[in-house]
Amino acid sequence: MQEGRCRFLETVTEAAYATYMDIVIFHNPDCGTSRNVLKIIRDAGYDPEVVHYLDEGWTRGQLLALLAAAGLTPRTALRTSKSPAEELGLLDESLSDNVLLAAMLEHPVLVNRPIVACAQGVRLCRPSDAVLDLLPNWPAGPYEKEDGAMMIDADGNRVSS
Repeated sequence: MQEGRCRFLETVTEAAYATYMDIVIFHNPDCGTSRNVLKIIRDAGYDPEVVHYLDEGWTRGQLLALLAAAGLTPRTALRTSKSPAEELGLLDESLSDNVLLAAMLEHPVLVNRPIVACAQGVRLCRPSDAVLDLLPNWPAGPYEKEDGAMMIDADGNRVSS
């Protein structure tokens, strides 16, 4: 698939993902975790669709569907560090999901990343080795993250983080 705008459905179920796309990563190239996840996917032999959501933004339906499929709420998907969440007053636990969602639509950086969608499910991949739960095939071991931490040993076994 080509990098660019994701042809995302307004309402999505896990079954729809299985028939609709191979792997899609909602990616921020300035984020080390997001870069790690994209590299892991590619090194495992996949050619994901890369959605630069900070540039493209979301529609309300897209974001709601993505969060629902990942089992997230706007509160659990809210990026609280290295984002304007605190200065926008979004850390107040009494704020509704609708308020948080509206802020995420206006400021896409408020959505934690990377989120990966594929036939095996949808997941917020933090830490980056969480993407292995979605991939039937892994990169050959030994395999290290960008920071040098071992992720897959020489025998192809996942190393605990």
